[in-house]
Amino acid sequence: MLELQPMDRRGYFNLPQRPEGAGYYTYGTPPNGAGQYAHPKLLSLLFLVEHQWQGIDSRKIGFGNISLADGTPYSEHKSHRSGKDVDVRLLRKDKMESAVTRFDTHYDRDATAQLIRIFFEFSFVQVIFFNDPTIPRIRPLIRHDDHFHVTIK
Repeated sequence: MLELQPMDRRGYFNLPQRPEGAGYYTYGTPPNGAGQYAHPKLLSLLFLVEHQWQGIDSRKIGFGNISLADGTPYSEHKSHRSGKDVDVRLLRKDKMESAVTRFDTHYDRDATAQLIRIFFEFSFVQVIFFNDPTIPRIRPLIRHDDHFHVTIK
């Protein structure tokens, strides 16, 4: 029997965790996807970006905090209640799937900028917050040196 992804009372599905052959991995708090309930439009965006990224790079994209089930308040993520926000890890030169800051030598600025450009190709991306001033169209925000934050309309 086909098992469906968990769904909350808003009708938002949980981002699939560790799907076979996916071009992304998941991280965040709380663990095991409990903070990855997404609006259907955001899920579509993540899958579209993943698909495009797989065509140009073998590294996986790290998708982090989105929303707790039912929009429950997040203690340190006040904007992550609507299911329309996602944190995305910066890409690393060493291809590891772990956190890196924009100040680290393993940070791949060019690849991260290319990934951000792919997100911006979709008109329903409202804003991307990240603190690397060399990347166009993004806006800085405190505590956004180790990931970028995408908000959709």
